[in-house]
This record gives sequence, structure tokens and C-alpha cells, in this order.
Amino acid sequence: MNRRILVIEDNADIGRLLELHLAAINCDVRWIADGIAGLEEAERSQYDLIVLDLMLPGIDGLEICRRLRSREPHVPILMLTAKSSELDRVLGLELGADDYLTKPFSVAEFVARVKALLRRMAALKAKPAGDNEPIRLGELMIDIDRREVRSRDMPVELTAKEFDLLAHFARSPGLVLSRAQLLQQVWGYSHSGYEHTVNTHINRLRAKIERDPNQPQVIETVWGVGYRCRDFREAPARRA
Repeated sequence: MNRRILVIEDNADIGRLLELHLAAINCDVRWIADGIAGLEEAERSQYDLIVLDLMLPGIDGLEICRRLRSREPHVPILMLTAKSSELDRVLGLELGADDYLTKPFSVAEFVARVKALLRRMAALKAKPAGDNEPIRLGELMIDIDRREVRSRDMPVELTAKEFDLLAHFARSPGLVLSRAQLLQQVWGYSHSGYEHTVNTHINRLRAKIERDPNQPQVIETVWGVGYRCRDFREAPARRA
């Protein structure tokens, strides 16, 4: 069955290019060049993925993302931005974007990101609710089915990708994972040069779940290799 994708992008050349290549992978594509009209279409119809430009006429991509994330069901959002500042990327992720690409980007990379997001959502829909037991990591309780995290019985607000990253670690306590492995297993693609994406998410995740992010006790750094989730079934972790 063809996936339905909404592209909200005001640059006509980019919009047509994305429309063409998404159609080539058997997606039904609707391209809209205005922020207000794009938001109305996203709220009116059901899509499997929304490709959302940051800078749009009428209403910008950050506001569209914020409004869509206040609704159900969850639809994955791939944000496009011509800006290179970390702040813009962080704002998009905090508001609920599942992934982002900074312009200019290659079509091959764009298609890989789209396929990865569609695969992840298909896997989530295929998994029966109640199939996962909540996971406890010290003071954290991770409810996989509800996609909720609590620390000392208080809710922890995570973005979609932060939750996916934490859940991935929690399922394999003690296993050391490289940045390249995390990029492949959590993001679903393996383009070199994007390992910094993993670092950014690890740092932001630690700021939300660790008592002291400078001395993490849940997501530990294995210098020169990658990261691992502390296995709380073992002896208490040493303090650096």
C-alpha cells in the first residue's frame, strides 16, 4: 500500500524535486507551498509522514510542528531547514520533529531518511499493545507501549527521538554501542558524518534523566568506543 506523504515547502524547485523522488518510491505525495494551507491540510487529512520546511510564508515550520504535536495520532515529521545553527535544530526536535535535514542535502540522503521514518512507524503499528513490560533503570521507569518515562514518579518530557534512543539503550543494558551503530539502529540510516547527531541527542537526553549530567549514571560514555546503558542488576556504578 502506498504511503501518503505531505510536503510543506515554499521553494518550488525543491518541492517538485521531492515530489518526484517520493513518487519514485511509490508514495502518494501532496505538495503545498504555504504554511497556513499546509497546516490546514495536515489537520484535515491523515498522512504517514510530513516533510516540513522551517521557513514558510504564513506560518513557520516550528509553529506547525508545535500545533501538530498537540494532536493525535502521532505522525512522523522530517524537518528541513536552510539554517545551520544548533538552536534551530534543537527547537525543532524539542517541539516534536522526528528528524531533520539541513539544506543543501542530497536526494539519496533525503530518501534514506524518509524510508527509515516509514519503517519505524510501520514497526510500531505492527507491534501489539501491551507486548512490552515497563523497564526500570534505577530511578527511571520506561513504559514502552505508552511511550512515557517517569523519574522518582515524576513525568519526564522527551522528544520522540529521545524516547527511541532511551528505549533502545534500556533494552540492552551493559552493551556498548558505537555512534555509527546507534545511528543505524535508532535513526535507521548510516550516512557518515552524522555521528554528531547522536552526541547531541545523548547530551540532551542526559540533561533530562540524569541527576548530574556531568557524571551520568544511566547512559555512560565508553571513551573511544561509544555509549552504554548501565546495567542496574550489577554492582553500583563507580563515580568518576
